[in-house]
Amino acid sequence: MSITEHELKIRLEEIEDPDIGEDIVTLGLVNDVVIEDETARISLAFNAPYAPSEMEIGGKIRELCDEVGLEADLRAHVGEEHGFDDTVLPRVRNVIAVASGKGGVGKTTVAANLAAGLEKRGAMVGILDADIHGPNVPRILPVEGEPGVMPNEDIVPPRSDGVRVISMGFMMEDEDDPAILRGPMVNKFMLKFLEGVEWGRLDYLVVDLPPGTGDATLNLLQSMPVTGAVVVTTPQEMALDDTRKGVQMFQKHDTPVLGVVENMSSFVCPSCGDEHGLFGTEGADGIVDNYDVPLLGRIPIHPDFGADGTSGPIVKDDDSPVQEHVSDLVAEISNSVGEANRRTVAENTSDEPFDTLPTETED
Repeated sequence: MSITEHELKIRLEEIEDPDIGEDIVTLGLVNDVVIEDETARISLAFNAPYAPSEMEIGGKIRELCDEVGLEADLRAHVGEEHGFDDTVLPRVRNVIAVASGKGGVGKTTVAANLAAGLEKRGAMVGILDADIHGPNVPRILPVEGEPGVMPNEDIVPPRSDGVRVISMGFMMEDEDDPAILRGPMVNKFMLKFLEGVEWGRLDYLVVDLPPGTGDATLNLLQSMPVTGAVVVTTPQEMALDDTRKGVQMFQKHDTPVLGVVENMSSFVCPSCGDEHGLFGTEGADGIVDNYDVPLLGRIPIHPDFGADGTSGPIVKDDDSPVQEHVSDLVAEISNSVGEANRRTVAENTSDEPFDTLPTETED
């Protein structure tokens, strides 16, 4: 069965984006289609590697190509023409900010496991520990060496099982030394971490923000192209009060909120299996409803998650009963990143269906 490029483009209109609910052609997600030597080379405006929804769309395209007797060669490309700014961090596809309204809710644990989980899925990942006064990421992601230095004095991040890590903790002589820094010095360190680090090519840069809505967080939001923010909370009302402020801060700065993570959502008794809401139940639901943001996941209280992070990220511990919760959370966040990016593409490049007939003739 032979098929032309135009006919294949029309067939691609049958494939629907599972998150947005429109076909991939109308959304402008098909950059180009070229058929050569029984191979269909299709360029897609995708920017969230290993996100389940984008992998699902890719699978459907491969099935369609197989159906018409072609081998699919899928490529991904986005750029300025799709609405993406590549002037800052041009080799980083996505910046995910992980935030919380207050400290002690598990923000760093979520950020470190998100980075490790994305790497586990196959992505190239870095994590910036921007919590200057409490740099705990290396406790969960212990690095395999010291940071390097390029001839131009850029810092080369050490790795933790594949994840590139930069932390204020590397600058301290002793891990118990406090970071006693005033605002201008904090901003100076942040600028160095942004402009003076040789991250290489990354699919995702996870940024563990300081808790609250202070200067350091605002400066980071104004300095880097943040794809979206993940806000971590617990069910207690006091934590929820501060989480609401955090969500509003991102919305006022036009930063997409990918969703809310409710940590310590419940406690499952190891003896009887009963589930108890020690800090309240479904506390994040009010934020989800009032601010129209998704609930990305709930993580129960467990000693593996947050109580002792020195053994490494739980998302890579196949023996932990919490691993499935965290893996599902990583998949959900990557899907939210992909959806946010595809909506950006649709706003900037949406196409008319390829089978639309002309209504006017050119002179």
